[in-house]
Amino acid sequence: MNEELPLARRDSIAGRLADGQSVVAAVLAAEFGVSEDAIRRDLRALAAQGLCRRVYGGALPVTPASRPMAARIDEASERKQALARAAVSSIQRGELLFLDSSSTNFALVGYLPEDFGLTVATNSIDIAAAALRRSDLQLVMIGGTVDPVVGGCVDASALQSVARMNIDRCFLGACAVSPKGGISVFDMADAAFKRAVLAVSEHSAVLSTNEKLDTRSPYRVAAIEEIDCFIVEHDLPRTHRLALAEAGASIVAAAAPVLGHACTEGPL
Repeated sequence: MNEELPLARRDSIAGRLADGQSVVAAVLAAEFGVSEDAIRRDLRALAAQGLCRRVYGGALPVTPASRPMAARIDEASERKQALARAAVSSIQRGELLFLDSSSTNFALVGYLPEDFGLTVATNSIDIAAAALRRSDLQLVMIGGTVDPVVGGCVDASALQSVARMNIDRCFLGACAVSPKGGISVFDMADAAFKRAVLAVSEHSAVLSTNEKLDTRSPYRVAAIEEIDCFIVEHDLPRTHRLALAEAGASIVAAAAPVLGHACTEGPL
């Protein structure tokens, strides 16, 4: 058997993924004249190298927002903290907050107002651990099977738990934010879970770093106008901000990041 042919095919698929293209196993099998099993082996090998994220029927390119949450928590921390500082100003005393599994929402925990009598519900393992270190917060952990990429629980059990809640304010995670495509994510179950949270929340907000703006992910969560507030970075290009506003977004711009500052143990 000539091993160069499978390797050349794999390199070709890897090149497409590197260019940001998603791939479908059935289409690739027809193009290369091989079985879908052969393509699935290629995709498994590429996923093991960290070059793609496998999904049902194919694979997606690896982008910053599609990598496991644990790998993203420490990235761009100053920018995420700037978003968090801007976001917490809307929080009222005694609220039940939902912090959706997101590396940006993780930054919120350290900036939640002290002694506000807040209850924090979350489906995120990392957010729950951070909130547990705050003695002034009451923590509600949404359980179920943990998805390592999402960084939390988004299965049927988690859906049932949030359906029984009346959430005052939710902070939803988003992999992509687009005026036309709304907010979207890479995982179907994650999208369904976020829609369930949004449905039982009085107020909603999305914190978004610049690279997520004007991009799309496969699974839509909500249209722009369904989210009450978008917290964006101070230097978001004016064209992106105008496009969001025209789509119905209420926008709050964060202050410039405080470089070299980290807040991990409690509020400022």
